[in-house]
Amino acid sequence: MQRRHLLKLLPLCAAATPWMAWANDEAPDALVKRVSTDVLNTFKADPSLANDMGRIMGIVDSKLMPHVNFNRMTASAVGRHWRQATPEQQAQLQEGFKALLVRTYSGALTEVKNLTVVFKPLRAQATDTEVVVRSEVRGRGEPIQLDYRLEKTPQGWKIYDLNVLGVWLVETYRGQFAQEITAKGIDGLITTLRNRSAGRPG
Repeated sequence: MQRRHLLKLLPLCAAATPWMAWANDEAPDALVKRVSTDVLNTFKADPSLANDMGRIMGIVDSKLMPHVNFNRMTASAVGRHWRQATPEQQAQLQEGFKALLVRTYSGALTEVKNLTVVFKPLRAQATDTEVVVRSEVRGRGEPIQLDYRLEKTPQGWKIYDLNVLGVWLVETYRGQFAQEITAKGIDGLITTLRNRSAGRPG
């Protein structure tokens, strides 16, 4: 499976996963399973969704994206250039990056079939504030590594990075964004994100 398909895998995490005692909070691995299962079951319950990208994007945006820390993810992806951006540019970068990911997830939901996800035991302590939830996507061919980095926030656990086939999402985008900023500046990257999230060429 090519790395560009990593975003299609997150909504499929419907395998059993263990609980840990995280005070009164939902365990991070349980959160990933619950949210992704909810998205997947919603999609399976209404086959007509496959032909309605607008509705799919709405489901992904409302059910999955609230559990992603877009501020941290965007800042990490933009890298050292983030501090050079004005507050307005930072807000536009975050908005554009989120829209791009929502569109990517939504498109992936129309394609993924007959895959199962198996979670590995969570190696973490109840006092940890950052964890990695590890899983494997199983279907045809070799299992695909799919991991999630989460951080504990006052609003609960939030995903801030994903890993597929040994490559972290933020690291991949950081290289692309750096090239774009070098060539066109921060405003150029904002324009590119807007175009790509709208399905137009960068």
